[in-house]
Amino acid sequence: MDQRRAHPLSSIEQKASPADAADPLAAIDATPLAAHPHPTHQTKSFRYQAALTLGALGVVFGDIGTSPLYAMRETALAAGNGHPQAPAILGGLSLIFWSLMFVVTLKYVTLIMRADNDGEGGVLALATLAHRSQGLSRRIKTMIGVGAIIGLALFYGDGMLTPAITVLSAVEGLSVESAGLSHLVLPLTLAILVGLFVMQSRGTAHIGRLFGPVMVLWFAVLAGLGALAIWHTPQILAAVNPYYGIALFAHEPWTAFVSLGSVVLAVTGCEALYADMGHFGRNPIRYAWFFIVLPALLLNYFGQGAALLADPTKAPIAFYSVAPPWAHFPMVLLATIAGIIASQAVISGVFSMTRQAVQLGQLPRMEIRHTSATEFGQIYVPRMNAFLCIGVVLIVLIFKSSSALAAAYGIAVTGVMVIDNFHASIVAFKQWKWNLRVVAALFGFLAIIDWAFLTSNSLKIIEGGWLPLAIAAAVFLVMDTWRRGRREHLDIVRNESMPLDLFLARADKTPTRVAGTAVFMNARPDVVPGSLLHNLKHNRVLHERILLVHVTVEDMPIVPAGRRVEVNKLGKGFYAVKVRHGFLETPDVPLALQEARPFGLVIDVDATTFFVGRETLVHAEHSVLSRWRTWLYIHLAANALSPARFYHLPPNRVVELGAQISI
Repeated sequence: MDQRRAHPLSSIEQKASPADAADPLAAIDATPLAAHPHPTHQTKSFRYQAALTLGALGVVFGDIGTSPLYAMRETALAAGNGHPQAPAILGGLSLIFWSLMFVVTLKYVTLIMRADNDGEGGVLALATLAHRSQGLSRRIKTMIGVGAIIGLALFYGDGMLTPAITVLSAVEGLSVESAGLSHLVLPLTLAILVGLFVMQSRGTAHIGRLFGPVMVLWFAVLAGLGALAIWHTPQILAAVNPYYGIALFAHEPWTAFVSLGSVVLAVTGCEALYADMGHFGRNPIRYAWFFIVLPALLLNYFGQGAALLADPTKAPIAFYSVAPPWAHFPMVLLATIAGIIASQAVISGVFSMTRQAVQLGQLPRMEIRHTSATEFGQIYVPRMNAFLCIGVVLIVLIFKSSSALAAAYGIAVTGVMVIDNFHASIVAFKQWKWNLRVVAALFGFLAIIDWAFLTSNSLKIIEGGWLPLAIAAAVFLVMDTWRRGRREHLDIVRNESMPLDLFLARADKTPTRVAGTAVFMNARPDVVPGSLLHNLKHNRVLHERILLVHVTVEDMPIVPAGRRVEVNKLGKGFYAVKVRHGFLETPDVPLALQEARPFGLVIDVDATTFFVGRETLVHAEHSVLSRWRTWLYIHLAANALSPARFYHLPPNRVVELGAQISI
């Protein structure tokens, strides 16, 4: 999203000039877009589409699919000031119904899912797509870039709250049936969540196959129980009429406005519909939503409303009010499993977003492991997993109940909604060539809804909404410091580098050329990498064949094989090799070098020496960064994954040459 990493940070190209510093997306704006090489899932095979739809049910809809556990309960209680009666129940349910229609169905499923970045979705992909639009002012581009970073930061805040509130809401069903079991809720919730994070390192390839069928059962049960409750109290169907939602605002405007902070709980997870589009394709997600998820959710929400209409005192246990007594404990078990699946989907989403952020230079290098040989999207990020685990456990211990957590939940989600709406409106106007009036009317209407939700949720900041904002602020601070620090670091490296042309002109005067191939990771194609100069200074030799490898991250998910490697012969045994990766790929330099054969460059990795720079950063007497930012950046750089591991260089063929840099 922003400027590329530069040697010695990670040897990834930095395309932005200092003048572009304010624009986090400037670095990739000029990168050409190529065809998407991975499957687009547009095959006409019914079986294939059905399999993708089933997979989407288990991954994409876990979050929004488990919202009935708490959304109707919190909405009814908020709309009725703790004692909901018929007007509050009908009004709150009407708001939930129309929120699902406008926010999820119209905005995300119908409109925003059209805005794919080479098949990929999510706040980062949408931001880069909007940033690529022609005719945008620098101010708008800066707003897009900053919005993308804020959206990513808010996503992390949401990623911690979702597992906590989902699993806690499900396990709390034990105390509904028997108050004597209430003391088991917290220990069981913590055990489930910790176990979930522990199993991440083993991958979810095998158990993940059960996610789809289990979620089919979950939605079938939601629909069946809801339909049965509606059968007994059919008058609840009147809530489809928006009059009841409007009446709630007309009679008690402040209460209705406050209740929007609970209504939004019904649409949490809508970002996942868009973010996971690259894994399943647009159509399977839409099929799953329109034919399975949406009908099941509506039946269950209306079923809960029907049960509350018959007995308003059941509002605190709205979800379990539609289940017969004999089915209570089986529902607790099924809800817990569904909550685990929803949490797994969110955790996987955080891993994917972290990989994108690392590749695009927003976060320091981290170890990224692939946990499946066949599933591209199944990855494990140890550092982020530990961060999430500690955060989720602390959240559960602090809030202790799903009702208390509901006060903290929602503000991060609504913030991302506002940002997505802004970016999508730019894409619609600039790239889809929609009429300005149509764009203003449609996305303006959706923006009013988003801002209403965001403003209402801001009232919950004191009650707990501060938590996701604090998490987002911390993440934003880290990303912004890393970006600023890398820019300053790059400037220092630039000033101390020797132009490549000048070096090549003097290469003949080198005392000794030894047999073999040496690979030097190079930040810029026009300068000599510091590791080469240090090697020459200390060892006074050059290899007979030298590859200056320059790694770039494109603004596409996956780079086609034909564009992966580019080789230019510089003469005197020097070769400039450009390796391209997409932001969803893990850089693997040795593997990429194997694709240089068509250029006449045959590389034997086992006989090649890889040189990388290893800098020790110290405080400069006069730093461009503030003192605390310099301290933070130095610590981030010190704890970043080494270039050798990040680029998958063979450990026994790597030579690291150190240097000290004042920053």
